[in-house]
Amino acid sequence: MNRTTVSLIAGTAALAAVTGFATLSSPQAAGTAGTATELPVERTSLLCPSPSTSDIAETSYTSFTPVTKDAGGDGKAALQAAAEKSDDKSKGKSKGKGKKADKPVLAPVEPGKPATGDTSGGDAPALVGTAEGKFAPGWTVQETTQVAAGSGRGLQGVNCSAPDTEFWFPGVSTAADRTDYVHLTNPDDSAAVVDIELYGKDGALDSTLGEGITVAPHSSDPILLSTLTEEKQENLTVHVNVRSGRVGAAVQALDDKLGGDWLAASTDPSGSLVLPGIPKDATAVRLVAFTPGDSDADLKVQLASPSGLITPAGNETLHVKAGMTASADLGDVTRGEAGSLVLTSTDASAPVVAALRVVRGKGDDQETAFIPATRPVGARATVADNSAKGTTLSLTAPKGAATVKVTASAGSEGGEAVSKTFTLKAGTTQNVEAPVPTGLKGTYALTVERVSGGPVYGARTLAATEDGVPGFTIQTLPDDRGMVAVPEADQDLSVLQK
Repeated sequence: MNRTTVSLIAGTAALAAVTGFATLSSPQAAGTAGTATELPVERTSLLCPSPSTSDIAETSYTSFTPVTKDAGGDGKAALQAAAEKSDDKSKGKSKGKGKKADKPVLAPVEPGKPATGDTSGGDAPALVGTAEGKFAPGWTVQETTQVAAGSGRGLQGVNCSAPDTEFWFPGVSTAADRTDYVHLTNPDDSAAVVDIELYGKDGALDSTLGEGITVAPHSSDPILLSTLTEEKQENLTVHVNVRSGRVGAAVQALDDKLGGDWLAASTDPSGSLVLPGIPKDATAVRLVAFTPGDSDADLKVQLASPSGLITPAGNETLHVKAGMTASADLGDVTRGEAGSLVLTSTDASAPVVAALRVVRGKGDDQETAFIPATRPVGARATVADNSAKGTTLSLTAPKGAATVKVTASAGSEGGEAVSKTFTLKAGTTQNVEAPVPTGLKGTYALTVERVSGGPVYGARTLAATEDGVPGFTIQTLPDDRGMVAVPEADQDLSVLQK
């Protein structure tokens, strides 16, 4: 790919816009090589969707920022309610001008210690959050909801996400027993305009209602997918494309019989994907994949087990036609062991997106969660709202052996941080015995740092029982993007472009 040389002034201004920190110095002689310095970000945003419409829903929020070297000495973080939800969920037109609430719903006190809040009932709003200074690098917010009965009953969890301009959601559905919403949240002072496209087994679904959806400033809209198309399909892929502005996006998938959960966006289309942390007692696993390019994709399907990479019998490959959604039922693929799915396209020019629908339990006690393809842990990844019981941390090293450091933070109500180091063999997945804070009171966060070796992917499973109904939810652990490369004054910024 050709790289265009960017002027120092323009490049530094762009970095300042993204990170809130960049220093402008006089450029040196043209062509002088330099190095980029990794510095903590100084400002970040997170968006939490409206948790539930159920009157018996109980939702908790947990905010956590890991202690980061060289982070700012002051700053703040706060989550505020977004504007009132739209009455017209099919068209996504928000009421009013989306005036921001004045009182924060949740305001963390210090890095290194989780802050918690909760709400009940079905009228809890979406939240718009900003963190600055020492609270910004690696800021993580978890939204966890328990619903005792009704469609989507069980445990629903989602990591509040940063705003962006494009999202892919393989694994949604408009089947009769599913009620799926795409939640769009706009954090900015101007309206965002969004297109929602749906792709089924035969290609794009005819729909004009998903075009030009306006999301008012500081507001959130849940868009019911079944109002965008008359077709009833079990497996669909949703593409959220933002024409102007930016939004946070997440899918809430509710099933009449199998409970429900949040489906986070898949990582960007790629020829190599990892879907980590399939529960060892999963009774049914469904893979859904989509390629947005013009070429078909043939995917090699492998399971990273505790003993290495294996090929699931009868599901060695998956053919994905260009512009069409493909699926495969993998059954109880993990067979009582920890596992992660590794997908490799035989043609690098045919990148894909993918997600798993995972079912645990039998009969009336079945519950559902989703695992999207995710980015690697990178330098550091964090997940909040862990408990002494019911938390499972799964780590996989698909390409080479790796060493990781796992830190349990102080508890939200007391306890001291504890760290452990683990070595992962190449091609394996391990459910590691994650540390628990000494003298734990309340909930805590887990931070995973890659110390050495190949790329590491991770996921955390939370399990809980509400009124006798078992529930679970899974969140992946992508890099927290708490650090940014800032070039020295004498560096040609073209080397930072990809």
